[in-house]
Amino acid sequence: MQNEETAIRTTYFSIIGNTCLALIKGFAGFFGNSYALIADAIESITDIFASLLVLIGFKYAKRPADKNHPYGHGKIEPLITFVVTAFLVVSATIIAYESIQNIQTPHKTPKSWTLIVLGLIIIWKEISFQVVIRKSKQTNSSSLKADAWHHRSDAITSVMAFIGISIAIIFGKGYETADDWAALFASVFILYNSYLILRPAFGEVMDEQLYDDLIAEIREKSMEVQGVLGTEKCFIRKAGMKYHVDLHAIVDGKISVIEGHNIAHKLKDFLRKKNSKLGHILIHIEPNK
Repeated sequence: MQNEETAIRTTYFSIIGNTCLALIKGFAGFFGNSYALIADAIESITDIFASLLVLIGFKYAKRPADKNHPYGHGKIEPLITFVVTAFLVVSATIIAYESIQNIQTPHKTPKSWTLIVLGLIIIWKEISFQVVIRKSKQTNSSSLKADAWHHRSDAITSVMAFIGISIAIIFGKGYETADDWAALFASVFILYNSYLILRPAFGEVMDEQLYDDLIAEIREKSMEVQGVLGTEKCFIRKAGMKYHVDLHAIVDGKISVIEGHNIAHKLKDFLRKKNSKLGHILIHIEPNK
């Protein structure tokens, strides 16, 4: 439950930060004549809704296992990740469309003070990314990782806006649309990041076997349990922040069923003690041939 609480606190951090930034970007973009900043504000607004969905997902995933969900409710996480990614795609599409519209419409050069605002935003969003991505690794959360990449994509959008506004200010007349081009390029980065987030979440739903390091660790630790002579099959599937394990353990074929049963329980308890990220562990006893 500690990982779930950490993930929830981190999501609140994202929601509060994105709300403040959406307001700052919106006002700065409007009064500073910068669509790139307004596009940034649009993305921050979608980030708020995405983070709220992540929060709802975490609270649902915290529910204990029940009759209808014997493995818990962790599978909600990759589903929430799909929705969060959809928000990223929608925001990128809106930014791209509005950028093209603004490129075709003459407008004023952005104010130079918007660069200061953008500089501070870039620093804050990169700090936010580092905080959330670290927590995602700590909690083993795919949806928290998606939320972290929202911060990184926001930082990328802000960097592109900074470059575009700088070009518009330095070169002056004829380059007013530079920040609109910057926003358009940023939308491409956001779409690419969406794919990077979506792919592992899809693998999680499909129970892809992508955990070779963990399998190797389980096999190695299993040999430390008295009575275990080796291991055969080892399958792992991820649900939320937990890994569920199906393991075939080899024991002496001459021992009794009760002894084999006791070894299986000792092995299960030992593996859980060694790795808190393991959830359900099913041990199948194989006789040594």
